[in-house]
Amino acid sequence: MRQGIELLFFAYRDFTAEPDAILARYDFGRAHHRVVHFVGRHPQMTVGELLLILRITKQSLNRVLGQLVRQGFIIQHRGVEDRRQRLLELTEKGRELEHSLSDLQRARVAAAFGKAGPQATEGFRKVLLGIIAAEEDRRRFVRARPMRR
Repeated sequence: MRQGIELLFFAYRDFTAEPDAILARYDFGRAHHRVVHFVGRHPQMTVGELLLILRITKQSLNRVLGQLVRQGFIIQHRGVEDRRQRLLELTEKGRELEHSLSDLQRARVAAAFGKAGPQATEGFRKVLLGIIAAEEDRRRFVRARPMRR
């Protein structure tokens, strides 16, 4: 168990190292990365939905989101049915940042999956799902296809 925990620490360190260097160029941190990632994966998501995923305070999100909006990485639209909603979307500049961050991580994960093989990849997926505490978070992946190499 201890080795598994330690492996997670080292893997996370290396998984985030290259994106951290890119983020530093903009004076951004990992919170910015998370926002860019989820807004990129779910265009037109609401601020409320993002808060539920990130589990951070509205104040923390507003600080990070404000920077991303001011610097032209994200735009906010009013909801069509509920004008109080703020729908989030990456700009072209935001999509370029998201790709530069995620391409590095995708390559790292793809290489690891390739070395491990399909059975290990599916086992890894099951382990990660087992670590996620909230059922609603695990449900996000129930309909998803198995992890690809």
